[in-house]
Amino acid sequence: MKLEFKKIVLFFLIGIIASCGETIRKEELSVEKEFPCQPLLDLSQEKLDRFGITNKEYLSAASKRALQWPYVENDWFRLFNKLQPLKGDLAYEKGVVRRDPSAIIKENGKYYVWYSKSVGKSQGFGGDIEKDKVFPWDRCDIWYATSDDGWTWKEEGIAVPRGEKGAYDDRSVFTVEIMKHDTMYYLCYQTVKSPYNVRVKNQVGLAWSSSPDGPWEKSKEPILKPADNGIWKGKEQNRFLVNKKGDFDSHKVHDPCILPFKGKFYLYYKGEQMGEEILFGGRQIRHGVAIADNPKGPYVKSKYNPISNSGHEICVWPTQGGIASLITTDGPERNTIQWAPDGINFEIRAAVQTYTTPPHAIGLNRTIEVPDNNPTKIFDWGLSHMYNNSDEQSIMRFSSYMKKFHVAKGVKKSK
Repeated sequence: MKLEFKKIVLFFLIGIIASCGETIRKEELSVEKEFPCQPLLDLSQEKLDRFGITNKEYLSAASKRALQWPYVENDWFRLFNKLQPLKGDLAYEKGVVRRDPSAIIKENGKYYVWYSKSVGKSQGFGGDIEKDKVFPWDRCDIWYATSDDGWTWKEEGIAVPRGEKGAYDDRSVFTVEIMKHDTMYYLCYQTVKSPYNVRVKNQVGLAWSSSPDGPWEKSKEPILKPADNGIWKGKEQNRFLVNKKGDFDSHKVHDPCILPFKGKFYLYYKGEQMGEEILFGGRQIRHGVAIADNPKGPYVKSKYNPISNSGHEICVWPTQGGIASLITTDGPERNTIQWAPDGINFEIRAAVQTYTTPPHAIGLNRTIEVPDNNPTKIFDWGLSHMYNNSDEQSIMRFSSYMKKFHVAKGVKKSK
């Protein structure tokens, strides 16, 4: 018995040494002796000089974080310009909501974009939810438009309508994204089934066609649903009252976007949790991913979800052999650009300056080639939306530029 106990202790100690041995340099950083499993720090003189650290024996938490940063380059940094109005049918129209533009693709010599469209005022949850319009994205259909130059657009009509009464998408279809794969086109989007109450659970639908002009065939069932492990408290229509919150996406799955990646299809989405809290001054919003072998599914949620601790609308694109993501609006890492070599484990690559907050609900221009040395070139121009007022929204054009240096006004940059 004593021998067996000694073996257990020995294996336990070996485990500690193995797990910590690769993460510290005790001989170089005495402060780490108090915390033997701190991440490995780069204590090279070059790194210390770069961050102005002159005494490596006394490191603040901020200095430790800086020394753990895998890079300090500026290839990912962008400044966004002021949004500009579009011309033609996508110009602002009184009484109309056009919002959440999809990515832009180019087919038949024309740019194509899809978006949510509804009309009339929204009353919130205080009116008659069976008759009224709750939000601007309520009672939407998915429309599309084309353009020769990306400025003047022609509205072509409805691409995907709401479903028949009783269907999972009978109330609204909105926040659409486009993916072309081989010779087929796929639209993924949010769906709501009536009645649209506070505790309604949004889902994700899919439609496909052999032409960007349709006709589109819709999936009979959602391709993605919220987790079913939260428990509401009581019968009151209050989404903050729960007995159990459940997974990060136990209430809603939003803003879907499908990307082909490494021979599979990655469906990125925003998760909303039952009993959602305010965190770091913003809503507790996180992103997840579900993966399939076929564009039509079935999609299986990653075991590593959630894959972000911040964000709002999904904005992802392939670059440098991995997947990049623009994280906006909510959470401790909001207004950052992140990248994951495997499409799952994201690390911050750049921050977006607050006076140039990135546009909402970005529709990326997927016709832009993104070289490895300019991984954010996809933001050269694209589409977004703006709130003209609480009842009317319009689609706008955004643009941005890379910035790698800063100089005082009037000073010439050195060559």
